[in-house]
Amino acid sequence: MTYCVGLLVEDGLVMVADTRTNAGLDDISTYRKLHHFSVPSERVMLLASAGNLSITQSVLSLLSEGVPGEEDEPAQKLIEAPTMFQAAQLIGRAIRRVRSIEQAGFDAAQIRFSISLLFGGQIGTEPMKLYLIYSAGNFIECSTDAPFLQIGEHKYGKPILDRAVKFETDLYDALKIGLVSMDSTMRSNLGVGLPIDIAVARRTALDLEVNHRIEAGETYFHDLRERWSAALRAAHRAIPRPPYGPPAPTK
Repeated sequence: MTYCVGLLVEDGLVMVADTRTNAGLDDISTYRKLHHFSVPSERVMLLASAGNLSITQSVLSLLSEGVPGEEDEPAQKLIEAPTMFQAAQLIGRAIRRVRSIEQAGFDAAQIRFSISLLFGGQIGTEPMKLYLIYSAGNFIECSTDAPFLQIGEHKYGKPILDRAVKFETDLYDALKIGLVSMDSTMRSNLGVGLPIDIAVARRTALDLEVNHRIEAGETYFHDLRERWSAALRAAHRAIPRPPYGPPAPTK
């Protein structure tokens, strides 16, 4: 299982991804799910993945080595895409290419062809973008009304994002909320876990401001988890008792 979230706010882009993969309770491994394709001062692009690991690795290899073009068109690498929209189209083409090669084998083994990707960043002077790319190769774009996208085990972390994230949210507040969302997912699903990869890219900077892996035992993340738990306990104690049933006993 996987959880990845991208937040596109006024000041820039935040991406948070766990690293746990499993093929059963006794087969758990760590693999990087957050990748960056960047040329400082020219472009910064981040790609987070969920789904079948072999499909993801094949798609990433194609994007690095070059996705074959149609007819006589040369293969194109992701790092060469002229715009973010065309880069998202190229990723969709890479997914469909892998599907065309591997689908028969997946069907024979009764394995679902599963991949989803978060793709965000900025090329040159164009606006910063964030896309959710599906296993069919189609995609949607993040909007200012709901300035985040998720893949993987998203249901546990979404309520926090819905309540706390706005387009005007500070960039590092967005990172903090993303980490709280990740912690809530980890609490409810053992298939999501540390280490956590995080990346922050500020608009127009065309480079990563943060590229960091949070390991088990890291002080800030441990403190964030404890403070969030304490805040939830304090919040539910502060809410009046429901006026249903018999009166509360007098203490």
